[in-house]
Amino acid sequence: MSNDGDKKQLLHLVFGGELKNLNSMEFRNLDEIDMVGIYPNYETALHAWRSKAQQTVDNAHMRYFIVHMHRLLDPATAAASISSQS
Repeated sequence: MSNDGDKKQLLHLVFGGELKNLNSMEFRNLDEIDMVGIYPNYETALHAWRSKAQQTVDNAHMRYFIVHMHRLLDPATAAASISSQS
């Protein structure tokens, strides 16, 4: 494991798949979801997201997403960060 010093670990999930149509968020085939990985911060998740998005640029129905898992794991912290951004 790497030691990032005092940086707080904020987990992010990167995944993607082919959408049924461009106007919805419904995937064509859930068995073919591409689970790219879980990353310790937004910056590394964004790098992975960009890489996968670039690889699939020719398929307009393919979409990749970043999920802020740390907000799901600790909703109180997420609520505080959202209210401080307002």
